[in-house]
Amino acid sequence: MAVFTSKAFGPVMQPAEPLRAVDLTDGGYPGRLIDKQWLVGGYLENRKGMYTSEIFNNERYIHLGIDIWASAGTPVYAIRDGIIFGLKDNNNDLDYGPTVITQHEVNGIKLWCLYGHLSRGSIGTLEKGAEIKRGDRLALLGSTAENGGWLPHLHFQVSLEEPKEIDMPGVCSPEEVDKARLTYPDPRLLLGPLY
Repeated sequence: MAVFTSKAFGPVMQPAEPLRAVDLTDGGYPGRLIDKQWLVGGYLENRKGMYTSEIFNNERYIHLGIDIWASAGTPVYAIRDGIIFGLKDNNNDLDYGPTVITQHEVNGIKLWCLYGHLSRGSIGTLEKGAEIKRGDRLALLGSTAENGGWLPHLHFQVSLEEPKEIDMPGVCSPEEVDKARLTYPDPRLLLGPLY
């Protein structure tokens, strides 16, 4: 992973204030987040009790991405030159809602980035295969009504394996952590020390 440095990547969002870490390991969702912005939630955080939809089978709760809470309509940006790998509305209870996956190449290594919980209207202008440039506005954050039922936030996740669908498992079971971290590395390798 030494080939990736945060200097090679741009910001995924442009916070109006410094991000503040929020720990959701003891079930603090949604109380710790209501009416708050520019909070960041962690990679490999144990969020047992938070993922209650049947898509998680009550077994998956170790977080494989970075979450950034901001208000609906906040812009989300491409972190590096690449292409739109695909887009889809993962419209299930507690799913990603509107989702974009981008594809990038760094030192000959391909990687894919998932941007989840976006607004439906903002991804309607994107096309699969379209070129993107670092800093391009990709989309806007979605409201609770359109992003799977979550408080407005961005779920950003990195994959070193090409996704078979326009989706990635945003959480895994404790037994899957060692394998999952090899496929879905810490997004701070690209985004820098957000917390």
